[in-house]
Amino acid sequence: MKKVLITGSLGQIGSELTERLRKDLGVKNVISTDIRTIEGSPVVENGQFEELDVTNYDQFLDIAKRYEVDTVIHLAALLSATAEKRPAFAWNLNMTGLMNALEVAREIGPETKFFAPSSIAAYGPDAEPDNTPQDTVMHPTTMYGVTKVSGELLENYYHTKYGVDTRSVRFPGLISYKVEPGGGTTDYAVDIYYEALKNKSYTSFIEKGTYMDMMYMDDAIEGIVKLMNADASRLEHRNSFNITAMSFEPEQIAASIRRRIPDFKLSYDVDPARQGIANSWPNSIDDSDARKEWDFSPSFDLDKMTDEMLERLSAKFKAEGIETKVSFGKVNS
Repeated sequence: MKKVLITGSLGQIGSELTERLRKDLGVKNVISTDIRTIEGSPVVENGQFEELDVTNYDQFLDIAKRYEVDTVIHLAALLSATAEKRPAFAWNLNMTGLMNALEVAREIGPETKFFAPSSIAAYGPDAEPDNTPQDTVMHPTTMYGVTKVSGELLENYYHTKYGVDTRSVRFPGLISYKVEPGGGTTDYAVDIYYEALKNKSYTSFIEKGTYMDMMYMDDAIEGIVKLMNADASRLEHRNSFNITAMSFEPEQIAASIRRRIPDFKLSYDVDPARQGIANSWPNSIDDSDARKEWDFSPSFDLDKMTDEMLERLSAKFKAEGIETKVSFGKVNS
């Protein structure tokens, strides 16, 4: 990667990946795009930024050619719970946007590097629920999952047919303090930290005992960078690699929070729609191929992530003048 175009750069992944790649490659070598502009956003203010509707192929190609990029990182997509509410819109955005991104990559050069994430949503209820293997049946029952399986196949096609250097991972739920969640089923695992600091309580829309894979955003960003810099000759799977860092259910994340906030309370008001989505996903996935083929290795477990989230969010709230009900003391072990 020398000059990178990122779509969806104001989203949860895009905002942090933009920051990382600007440090690695230089500000002028990262062109961040999104369908909207947010005034004051570091993504917009601190480097190259263009407004882009990824369903507009001509606009997409013009930006890629104008900046002479050699890598396309396509993150613009509608997430799981939101996609279920607007399935036709989700298909158009997720698939037309991806097709345009791949066509742009093919047009700007035969060996262009390309990344678009998949998700654990690509699996369905008939996949093995525990330690789900890299290669198995994939029959998703959500529109988001359908677009992710279709995307994996489409990326493989562009690699074998046109030589585009496509690479991808199946992300689990991603947890970050920098950007608030945007419509995913795993978002409870982000919301819970916000509410723990503000109210010392949280009402989960996911049922007790529901396990899902999760990952701290720092590990997700490092995973993207590491995969994109990996030796292509080692990659057997490409689209897409399972990656994960931990699998937990709501009671376990609550217990981790109580190490720092002993009187934190967890209750439940289950959302049937999002619970149904969660039930169709694996409890845990096997990421041994990513570890073998490009040395994937996460750094954060649940307790380390909890400490980081609470401390970072507390500092963020203080800087924004938001009052919290928590004073941090010694960790309760």
